[in-house]
Amino acid sequence: MTALRATVRSPFFRQGVSDMVGTGVGVGAWGLVTGVAMVKSGMSVPLALAMSLLVYAGSAQLAVIPLLATGAPLWVVWLTASCVNLRFVIFSSMWRTYFQHLPLRQRLAVGYFSGDVIFVAFMKRYPHPVPEPSQVPYFWGAASLNWLSWQLPSIAGILLANVVPLSWGLGFAGVLALLGVLLSLLFDRATWLATGVAATAAIAAFALPLKLNILVAIAAAVAAGLLIEAVDRRRPHAVPPVPLDGPEPPTAPDGETVALGREERP
Repeated sequence: MTALRATVRSPFFRQGVSDMVGTGVGVGAWGLVTGVAMVKSGMSVPLALAMSLLVYAGSAQLAVIPLLATGAPLWVVWLTASCVNLRFVIFSSMWRTYFQHLPLRQRLAVGYFSGDVIFVAFMKRYPHPVPEPSQVPYFWGAASLNWLSWQLPSIAGILLANVVPLSWGLGFAGVLALLGVLLSLLFDRATWLATGVAATAAIAAFALPLKLNILVAIAAAVAAGLLIEAVDRRRPHAVPPVPLDGPEPPTAPDGETVALGREERP
């Protein structure tokens, strides 16, 4: 309890909460739509509540709901959810440097509460993989608000699904909320290109049965991301030019200017 109290009282905990306020509205709208969709698809209220609390992965939930509603084979449901959540393997490998010193119980908790927007906010604030005392309270501040922003509207949508008319157009609102969260995750050329490839592949494979176009889009996006990363890794880094107002080049004892060597980087 003492450690929990110290974490909550930390200014970095409050900073994490503050950084997540902007995306909390979009996450809440997304959770509300997902909660309603689970019940409207035929899932019982207890099962939907269990799914919201235990799975806690909005994109995976939305991906498998149509499959469950159409009676898709279980292997398709599991494969779809696993492919959608493959990004968390990448998140975990990058967070390992920051949190590997924590006990196993705390690392498991970090894994459960992690999310896309939390990852982006955390990496923007701590771009260098060096453990710092402020990182743990910052993560829990961001994770706490993100969890509440998702669970409270999701549970409300589950409990009120039968009184919410379809004419409200919650599906379109959910798409807009999801787009808002997605745009906050696009911060470099690789993510933009991977997103474009995924959208193109999903549209091109839309006619596939059992929503398999989702798997095609995920595979295409992963392949595009790996290809872009490989190309960037092989590209030589540009050597910054010497400022015009920089130091004068050294001279030899006889007064002649000595040419400065240029370093070639791989």
